[in-house]
Amino acid sequence: MSETSAAAAASPSSAPSAQDGARTRVSRRVGAIAESATLAVDARAKALKAAGRPVIGFGAGEPDFPTPPEIVEAAVRAAQDPASHRYTPTAGLPALREAVAAKTLRDSGYAVDPSRVLVTNGGKQAVFTAFATLLDPGDEVLLPTPAWTTYPEAVRLAGGVPVEVFAGPEQGYRVSVEQLEEARTPRTKVLLLCSPSNPTGAVLTSEETADVGRWALEHGLWVVTDEIYEHLVYDDAVATPVLRAVPELEDRTVVLNGVAKTYAMTGWRVGWLTGPADVVTAATNLQSHLTSNVANVSQRAALAALTGDLTAVARMREAFDRRRRTMVSMLSAIDGVEVPVPQGAFYAYPSVQGLLGRTLRGRTPTTSAELAALVLDEVEVAVVPGEAFGPSGFLRLSYALGDDDLVEGVGRLQGLLAEAR
Repeated sequence: MSETSAAAAASPSSAPSAQDGARTRVSRRVGAIAESATLAVDARAKALKAAGRPVIGFGAGEPDFPTPPEIVEAAVRAAQDPASHRYTPTAGLPALREAVAAKTLRDSGYAVDPSRVLVTNGGKQAVFTAFATLLDPGDEVLLPTPAWTTYPEAVRLAGGVPVEVFAGPEQGYRVSVEQLEEARTPRTKVLLLCSPSNPTGAVLTSEETADVGRWALEHGLWVVTDEIYEHLVYDDAVATPVLRAVPELEDRTVVLNGVAKTYAMTGWRVGWLTGPADVVTAATNLQSHLTSNVANVSQRAALAALTGDLTAVARMREAFDRRRRTMVSMLSAIDGVEVPVPQGAFYAYPSVQGLLGRTLRGRTPTTSAELAALVLDEVEVAVVPGEAFGPSGFLRLSYALGDDDLVEGVGRLQGLLAEAR
């Protein structure tokens, strides 16, 4: 064998082999996944900032506050404790599971046994695990949209089929029972709820939650409800847990939650799910092969968060409320922008359909994705286009950033969009 032939034999070739022709190099299931649009926007904004550009990012749903000091101090103590240098039970530290149960009773008004709690690596793993546990190939999931970009991808990864049910700004981005019934088919198995909503900030009323829950119960559907923004509501809005509104759904509901948004702990990666005993057992078995358990130190930090008071949470909510009102006021002043007032979470979701097709600095965007790209190019403001969450024609802006950056960033938008002709 020549040196050239030997080198070729020893080095993997980038050219596809005959076997590659029959089998894709990356599985079709994973290859079909779209990158998280919100994280992609945030990553681009951070890269531009690192390069010295004065970019203001409205992309990431991440509080700008530090994690409260008492939680950090608990983590430091945990890191120094040799017991934290080991695996925990797959389902989570027993004390943390008990704290989740106690917190559920305190905040949601119904009891859950600690044995029916699974601690996960952030809320995203809870989402994926719930769908992977409930869905068989071809099962349909009703997905009220606009919806967080991860939901449909998690459904597809689990072999399910996301069925989008769009509720627009004219109905406050709140889906109706009539819309859900129209979308229901014999293959419908799960309804996904997220109230307060990412990306719109919409909050279902108590009556709407009860109506939707009773409809799901009537038709034998499962409900997966994401309640991670439960503490972030404003004005007279109330986040009503579906299991408080319709307790009879207990045997067919999986509740998702976590510490990330409430306690400014996005980087600690602690979420959880609760549900019927057989579902939680199956989900725990899955996690035993997937990640083993959540980092011990992070669990101890989450334990400190859940067993402490909500003083820091109230301070953060007050700041988010102030920023919410500022953002809505400034966005509403832009001709061609319609922005329903968000009642929860920390996002505004303006309709920009009145700007599409108008010329702006020599470009004529016809989609919100094109408009978002133009905004980043021209005034170095990063926003997430509506295509990430549903139909085109909308933008998502997080108001979880500092007050000064918020005013500067929306001010740049005002200046730019005023030029549209």
